[in-house]
Order: sequence, then structure tokens, then C-alpha cells
Amino acid sequence: MKKLSSSPENVEGTAVPDALPFDAKAMIAALPQEPGVYRMLDAQEKTLYIGKALNLKKRVTSYFQKSGLSPRIAIMVSQVARVETTVTRSEAEALLLENNLIKALAPRYNILFRDDKSYPYLCVTGDAFPQLRFHRGTLDKKHQYFGPFPNSGAVREGLAMLQKIFQLRTCENSVFAHRTRPCMLHQIERCTAPCVAYITEEIYAEDVRSALLFLQGKVDDVREQLQKQMEDAAATLEFERAAALRDKWQRLQQLQSKQFVESATVRDVDVIAAVHDRGVMAVNVVMVRGGRHVGDRTFFPSHAAERTLNEVTEAFLAQHYLERPAPSLLVLDDFAPSDPLLEALMEQAGRKINVTSRPTGERRVWLTMAARNAKLAIAQQQAQKATQQARLSALQEALGLPDLQRIECFDVSHTMGEATVASCVVFDKGAMQNNEYRRFNVTPVSGGDDYAAMREALRRRAARIVTGEVPTPDLWVIDGGKGQLHVAAQALEDDGLNIALIGLAKGPERKVGAEDLWRWGEEAPLHLPPEHAGFQLLHQIRDEAHRFAVQGHRARRGKARLASSLQEIEGVGDKRRRALLNHFGGLKGVRAASADDLARAPGISKALAARIYTALHEG
Repeated sequence: MKKLSSSPENVEGTAVPDALPFDAKAMIAALPQEPGVYRMLDAQEKTLYIGKALNLKKRVTSYFQKSGLSPRIAIMVSQVARVETTVTRSEAEALLLENNLIKALAPRYNILFRDDKSYPYLCVTGDAFPQLRFHRGTLDKKHQYFGPFPNSGAVREGLAMLQKIFQLRTCENSVFAHRTRPCMLHQIERCTAPCVAYITEEIYAEDVRSALLFLQGKVDDVREQLQKQMEDAAATLEFERAAALRDKWQRLQQLQSKQFVESATVRDVDVIAAVHDRGVMAVNVVMVRGGRHVGDRTFFPSHAAERTLNEVTEAFLAQHYLERPAPSLLVLDDFAPSDPLLEALMEQAGRKINVTSRPTGERRVWLTMAARNAKLAIAQQQAQKATQQARLSALQEALGLPDLQRIECFDVSHTMGEATVASCVVFDKGAMQNNEYRRFNVTPVSGGDDYAAMREALRRRAARIVTGEVPTPDLWVIDGGKGQLHVAAQALEDDGLNIALIGLAKGPERKVGAEDLWRWGEEAPLHLPPEHAGFQLLHQIRDEAHRFAVQGHRARRGKARLASSLQEIEGVGDKRRRALLNHFGGLKGVRAASADDLARAPGISKALAARIYTALHEG
């Protein structure tokens, strides 16, 4: 790909800002008549808009020579100080690059779908005895993945179902490789205990094949396979195996009658409905996996004002499936994606993707369901926004801060000075901004010194505000009283920041809802009744900061305690500790091992193994 800029002298390479005023004619003259991506930037080098084109010259020229632009586009063009272009081999490749850049740069004039949660998958590993597990994150070609699913609950429900029917193992490899007796899952008929050779690799592989067919929605094939295996086992007088296969067949029948909404005609499909209701646009995706309806998720686009539902749907398809393959069928409402978009989706998925734009029958029912889900989500969002706006307005009035919008709240969590973690949560745009939350692992000189821990966290946060890495908030809320408030004021003064400060401290009776609200510079605390809407918002934010800090502290403490507990065991030096970690694949594997398993590790006697096991599990 070749990158060009609006500067005629710069033909290839990184674009250099023009020192002279923007010259649209010179920029247009230098544009190539090839497919690619264009970026419009303002005088501060911020990206205004990113687009793709089959012919860059024609597309970009239309912005500067066409009359009758919409007000939104006209305002955008008036701010353009430079145009940067990148040539690609095709329009489909340009579309992929366009949406990568939109995700990374979030231009203010592009339709943008924010999705901070990675989707969960159900994974069947490529081991000799494959493991069934929950997966979130990068996909590894060594394993097989099914999904994505709309939420973790759908995956865990699928895992439980597969355990009941096919009894595949779910334990980690470090545990599987070192067991000497079956675990509880075997006792309750959720695992065939391949870890202790209660089942052969060949028979286990048959169960895996049946599970894979089930996940692909080929339930009839699974029934036929189980029936044949049952008959073969009976013919060879393997009556116990025949009985076990019969039980699997019966469990399959029972679960199929209870679980999910079934479809006999499709296996993997996403049903997508874009709606405009109450002045808000939303896109709902109903997901069908293996012929089963497993849930839905609603997305709200940013910068979608003055856009049509078709434009929003096109943007959603491009951005949503940028990092995850689309299923084999997409059901849309009277909308067909452009050829370059469909080509890009198929290239991303590595297979053919069918699109139904005017569905009938059960697909029309699903589409109606998706549209209804989207409208319900809009109603819920509007109701929540109204509640939060009322709370924010009440807080603005109570604190005398009429422009209050962005709030940051800090809390510290530790256990008698151990593994201290400070949290920072953010409320902005009428909602908690989870993707902006931050934790600080702090190490005060004196363990348990809350003031020092808070000071360190606030100074680190202030440094990021000063450099422009994060926006300047309108209010800092500190979980604590006058002492913590004084620490916060020092941090702000040291960095020359002017941010309103309040502390939320437990009152004399230490009752929830009767906290003192200390404002910096005021001698007496402000008391708001528990039913006060502004006080309820502060409580919500403070509780979230507390939850986030405690969660981080527990994780840090658990890791530190396990690591130090090995070091403190008599007879376990650095060499044996490394041997244990290598043998069991990490601290988690060591903790999960039995005393007999530990004794099999290099250099570990039975007596030492017993001592290690006791030390790791006492209390």
C-alpha cells in the first residue's frame, strides 16, 4: 500500500503537515485514480473523517467541488487542513483498512460502534484428549472454536450441556497430566476420567467427534452416530459401553426438548436489525449457533445523526466483523451489503457468506425479534439516561457546580498493608465509562499507609491529565475524609491542576447512607439525605471505585501469596521452586496438584511433597 498526502512535494511516505494554508486544488491534482483510503485532518492534526473509495481522485474531489453538501459534511469540509491517502489493491482491501483506522482513531464524523467487550467462544482443544473450555481473546489455529456467543452465560450453558451429554474433560492440562485418581466430575457423570485412563483415546475421540457434530447443529448425525456405536458395542458383547451410549442418547433427547429455540434449517446465523426510535439509532444482533438461539446484543452508534439506517447497517457490518468472522448466514431487513463489503467479509471469514435481505418464515420471526429487542434497549437506555441526568443535575445543584459532567473517583484497597491497589473509575456522558477505569499497584513506604497510597495514585493520575493523555475531570471524589482530601489537594497543587474536590467519609455512626461529604476549602461537611438523587449518584460511583479496587487487590494478593508461599517452605530453594513451576506449568498447576502429583516432580521427595501440599492448602 502506498501512502500519499495533500502536499504535492510528498509523493510517498509519512505525510508532513503543510506550513501554508490548505490548497484543495493542489491536493486534488496530486490524487491518484486508484482504490484506497483517505483521511481528512484538521489544523491540530486530529482526524475528522476516514473514508474508502474505488477512485480516490473522484471521491475526494466531490467534497471540494460539489455544491449542496449536507450541513454536517459542509462543517467538516470547512475544518479540513490536510488530506492523507493510502492506495490499496482493491476496494475490499480499502474497506478493511478504513475500518481498522476508524476503530483506532475514532474520527468525530464517522459512524462509530464501540464494543469494549471481546466475545466469548466455546473451545475444543487440539490435545490428544481434547479439553472443553471457555475462551475469550485471540484464536489459536491449533484448537477449534465455536461462536462467538453474545455473553459468557451462553457459553457456560453450552459447556454444561456438553458435559452432561458427552462427558468431555474441562480440567487444565497441568492438572490433567498429574492426576492419580478421578475428580468429582467423574463421580457425578460429567467426565469419563481420561486423566487416569478410564477411557481409551479412541473411544474418547468418538465422544469428541459427536460433540463437534452437536456444536455444528448436526443433531441428527449425532443420534445416528450414537445409535451405530450402541449397536456395535452390543454386537461385541460390550454391554457396559452399550449402556453408557444409551444413556448419552437419552440425555441428548432430554436436553434437546428443553434447551434453546431450535431451527431445523440453519446452523450459524446472525440476524441484524437497525432501528430508529425516540430519536436514537440502535442495532440488535440475534445470534443462532448450531441451530440454537443463544442470545442477542444491542449496539448504539456514535456520530449517526443525519445518517440513514442503511448507512448505519453498512458501518456496523464492516466494524463488527472486522475482528471476528461472520457466520455462514446474515439475515438483514431489506438491505444488501455492497459487493466490496461482502467480499471483505468473506475474505475475513475464509469462506462463503450468504445474505438474506428479505426473509420469510422463521427468519422473519427472528428479524422481528431483533427489531423489538433494539427498541426495548433504546427505551431502557433512555430511562437510565433520564435517571442519571436527574441525579447529575441534583449533584450539580448540591455542590454548586453547574458545569459538572466528568467525575473521577478514587479508592484504596489492601489487607493490613499487603498488595495495595488504588482504583480510579470514571463517570462521564451520563454513565460509568468502564473502558476508562484504571488501577494503580502502589507501594507506600509504610504498609497500610492509606494517605501515602492515595498520594501515589493521585500523582500518577494527575501526571496523565497534565500530559493530555486523559481528559481533565470536573470533579475528583476521594473515598475518605479530610486527611485524604488534603492529600488530593496537594497532588493537584503540585501539578497546577484546578479540579473540584470532595471526600466521602463515613460519619460518626459509620452507617451507609449517613456519610459526611467533605468539600475542599469548607470547614464543615455537607449532609445530604440518603434519598437525595445527587447523593445516590455519588454512592453509585464510590461503590464502583470500591468494587474495582477490591477486585484488583484480591488478584494481586492471591498471586503474591502463592509465589511467596513456595519460597517460605523449608526445603524448597530457588532450584526446586523453578523445577516445580516448570513441571506443573505455573503456580496454578502447583496449587492444583495432589501430594502424590507433587512427589513426581524432579527433586521432590514424598515427605517434601506432603509439606508443600500442606503449606499451600492450610487454612
